[in-house]
Amino acid sequence: MSTSIPQQHAPDEPDVFPPTLREVLLRPRWIALLALCLVVAGVFAWLGQWQLGRALDTVPFEPGQSEQVVPIDQVLQPSTYLNAPVEGQQVTVTGHFVAGDYLVVSRRMNGDVQGFWVTGQLRTDAAAPTSLAVALGWAPTVGQARAAAADLNRAAVTPVTVTGRLISDEGPIVPPRDDPMAILSMSPASLLSRWHDIAGLDVYRAYVVSNTPVAGLVQIVSRPPQAGSQVNWLNLFYAAEWAVFAGFAFYLWYRLAKDAWEKEVEEILEPDPGAPGEDAEHRR
Repeated sequence: MSTSIPQQHAPDEPDVFPPTLREVLLRPRWIALLALCLVVAGVFAWLGQWQLGRALDTVPFEPGQSEQVVPIDQVLQPSTYLNAPVEGQQVTVTGHFVAGDYLVVSRRMNGDVQGFWVTGQLRTDAAAPTSLAVALGWAPTVGQARAAAADLNRAAVTPVTVTGRLISDEGPIVPPRDDPMAILSMSPASLLSRWHDIAGLDVYRAYVVSNTPVAGLVQIVSRPPQAGSQVNWLNLFYAAEWAVFAGFAFYLWYRLAKDAWEKEVEEILEPDPGAPGEDAEHRR
């Protein structure tokens, strides 16, 4: 009686070998997506370079240049932000103040004393309806400020020329609950919500501190800007942000391609759950 020795079978080799990541990345689909990412990254890089150019002032202003009075449209346009090099520039602008829009702004320091500002909406002589917020003077008490604003609101509207220092928007501050109508910061956006006749109105984001106070008010202390860094840090941050976006475009391409490769490898190497397994063969 002969006995048969069971033969050892070599493990089954897969019929199809999975592709490498490099092979997947070189497929036309992913090369086309890479080309698209290059275009997107190029746009982001251009935006970053533009912001970097705005952040670095390669032509510093001469000392005392901020005290040379220039027309406002030479340094700032409506609806645009005020760049650091022209912060505090002395400007001149003509127009007329809108009756009923003289408002009081609280918590304003004049030297070392806290008080109140009286502000007005100056409708400029531009072809399109354009307004500029102007701080007209300071008062030590709210009563004096409100009285001056009331007198201005009753006065006749006449053409005026305002000369003063150009200052950046401070941003709105939420008023306290006990005085919801209070204005706590010099923000043209906050003042715009209280102004009249604003349909289709273009507004300067910055405001002007007038050199000449109106009757009943004290001149606002407005010192020349101190010489400092010629770097606009906000624009520099935006430039770095665009660089990150450009890098993320390539990372997104790589991550999508790698996920597709891992899924393909998994489908090839995992056994088909519907096919009979090795244990079923031995049980026959």
